[in-house]
Amino acid sequence: MSQSQPGGEHRVLRFPKKPPHPPEPAKLADYAHSPEPPEEYRRRMLVNGAVFIIVVAMIGIALWLADSIATMRRNQDCVLSGRVGCTQVEAPPSRRW
Repeated sequence: MSQSQPGGEHRVLRFPKKPPHPPEPAKLADYAHSPEPPEEYRRRMLVNGAVFIIVVAMIGIALWLADSIATMRRNQDCVLSGRVGCTQVEAPPSRRW
């Protein structure tokens, strides 16, 4: 951002071009970790599987709910427009004998 100085001139701020100092090797040891034990890996995979099943179930429920709402809206629009026979009525077949 430039700032105006008296006389209508602008002052440009220069930033240093050299990159910041790389971290010291001793400080990198704070971020290193040993490989996880097999028990932790198994537990993490079980949790991932459970979350996957929950997400799939939620997507299925959302699709079912959207279809139900669309069907209800379509039936309501049909009834409010004054038509007859808008919904299907499921009745057992009658016996003639």
